[in-house]
Amino acid sequence: MGDNDPGLLELAYDAKRFVLYMRSIIEMAPLQVYYSGLLFTPGSSLIRAGYFKNIPWVTMEPKVVDVWSSLIQTLEGHTMGVNSATFSPNGKLIASASEDGTVRLWDTSTGRQCVVLEGHTSEINSAVFSPDGKLVVSASRDNTVRLWDTSTGKQCGVLEGHTSLVKSAVFSPDGKLVASASMGANSVRLWDTLTGKQCGVLEGHIYPVLSVVFSPNGKLIASASLDETVRLWDTSTGKQCAVLKGHTSRVTSAVFSLDGKLVVSASHDKTVRLWDTSTGKQCAVLKGHTDYVNSTVFSPNGKLVASTSRDNTVRLWDTSTGKQYRVLEGHTNWVNSAVFSPDAMLVTSASEDETVRLWDTSTRKQCGVLKGHTNHVNSTVFSPDGTLAASASWDKTVRLWDTSTGKQCGVLEGHTDLVNLAVFSPDGKLIASASKDTSVRLWDTSTGKQCGVLAGHNNHVNAAAFSPDGTLVVSASDDNTVRLWDISTGNQCGVLEGHTWPVNSAVFSPNGKLVASASWDKTVRLWDTSTGKQSGVLKGHTSHVNSAVFSPSGKLIASASLDATVRLWDARNKTTIEIIKTHPSVNIMTFSNDGTHLHTSHGLLQLKSSPHSGGNREPPHTLTHSLYVTEQWITCNMKKLLWLPVDYRPSCSAVNDTANILVLGSPSGRVIFISIDFTALPAAYLQPSVNVAVIAGKGFLGLVGC
Repeated sequence: MGDNDPGLLELAYDAKRFVLYMRSIIEMAPLQVYYSGLLFTPGSSLIRAGYFKNIPWVTMEPKVVDVWSSLIQTLEGHTMGVNSATFSPNGKLIASASEDGTVRLWDTSTGRQCVVLEGHTSEINSAVFSPDGKLVVSASRDNTVRLWDTSTGKQCGVLEGHTSLVKSAVFSPDGKLVASASMGANSVRLWDTLTGKQCGVLEGHIYPVLSVVFSPNGKLIASASLDETVRLWDTSTGKQCAVLKGHTSRVTSAVFSLDGKLVVSASHDKTVRLWDTSTGKQCAVLKGHTDYVNSTVFSPNGKLVASTSRDNTVRLWDTSTGKQYRVLEGHTNWVNSAVFSPDAMLVTSASEDETVRLWDTSTRKQCGVLKGHTNHVNSTVFSPDGTLAASASWDKTVRLWDTSTGKQCGVLEGHTDLVNLAVFSPDGKLIASASKDTSVRLWDTSTGKQCGVLAGHNNHVNAAAFSPDGTLVVSASDDNTVRLWDISTGNQCGVLEGHTWPVNSAVFSPNGKLVASASWDKTVRLWDTSTGKQSGVLKGHTSHVNSAVFSPSGKLIASASLDATVRLWDARNKTTIEIIKTHPSVNIMTFSNDGTHLHTSHGLLQLKSSPHSGGNREPPHTLTHSLYVTEQWITCNMKKLLWLPVDYRPSCSAVNDTANILVLGSPSGRVIFISIDFTALPAAYLQPSVNVAVIAGKGFLGLVGC
């Protein structure tokens, strides 16, 4: 084939996309390339077509997009949200600033992390390169602006003087000045980069300034403020030149076009606005975001604007028409900033999902949409017989799925706000859903029709659960109460009052005689369902309690808290039996069938104290064929089985142990099913791992790699 053979070029392009998309797993666990790598690659990929053979132990494959999207690569390394990311002047590096207190430099061609700039003592809000690329300036919540040498990674200057957190800092085009904006003052400060001394203060805003930027020729400065305005300043005199008014909420950023004739601004009023710098007049309003807009920036040629939002998207706009050009979807949390590469071929974005992402602005193909929710999925659960799964979402719906095919078979609509949770009744004929609209709703699973509204709470309902006999529902709310409801009538039959803060969860004991509720007030409370009276308070946690569950025998209660512990309690004596330290804190958990372990959102917790009838504990072999999902892995018997690419990592998940099916709900709204055939797994996976990672001597079973 010749050098210009289109087939060869297409294969080379596809191979490059594959390597960049799977770079992190290639480095961590190369053999996963043949499993996860090919399994999650777009359906039309030439690499997938040439090398993918059905994985014998995956009997239901996850649905994937058809073609490569605009997303090229995800840069992972930060341990908290990323506030900003920007290209170096030559486009070879990216600097990212994070809530984890670091600035990281990345190689744009490989995605490799080159250096970590450490020195700030708190969250870093922004980091940008100097015009010659030799320095980076960073702005932090530690009230300082710092200068860094990009070749060595060493700190070479601290600009001190701000009395509160610094939101933004930028170089002038000649690199001689730095302008910074702080929440502690309604002004912009100018600094001499050579001496580190303050050389000017721009005053005029009536509320704090959130961002600041120089014009390309350095003669103007634009500042964006909580006072809903953008102001233009003369750099040489420090005088205010113009006030750009039009936004109806705080303005989060403002940036000049390359020729300096326009300013683009982003606001919490969900709009992006274009302004003429010579007249100060508004010349376009770009509408499309569904939540606050955090930042905006021009492409180098001025033809496009990129904006980022709390709606988890980056949007590209045509500046000549004001129309939306493309939506870049993939982040699973707020997108804080985005910027074009010097050649405008790439966009890099920074997000609260702890990632920096690279996007190809020239990609015109539509990658296809995986059907599901249109917003974040909060919970997933299987029906008692395993034939259905239900998912609850921020899109205000509950959706039903056929677990044998993975296809959607019902949409339960009626809630007027996001749905926190959905649960099946013991016979599988009903679903109860808890919502921020203050109600619990009942649905008939055979018809999908609403058959009851349990109204009485006066704040968000966080959780609901059926009694073991299916005659009652218990609900937990931000109104500090737990309520009992009669299913047959829909009437409230008890208000359980005693918590002093919102209640996160409530569950029945196996015999239905007790309810355990977990609250922000740091307690778990026990209630007698026949009288509605409080029968005990479990105290000991030092922070919010996320959830509480009974053991299968009802003799134990486990509670999980933001204090990064799980506590095991004797349900009769109301005393602590065991404290298990976890990191991070656990949100969701259930007991294993034998009561010897807890399945949690971060793995299995082995319990040292687990009384059973007869005083004996079942041996560990009862955990054979144990599937669960962590953030990045599907694991089997504590061993890493299948890596989940960032786009497929779940916000919630559920496992049907009988059928060995997993359902994953994602922040993007996607719901996918994966089924595992244990008989086809390598023998090494069929016995629990003997490797145990102990945290604080309390028996936390850690994941072991393949």
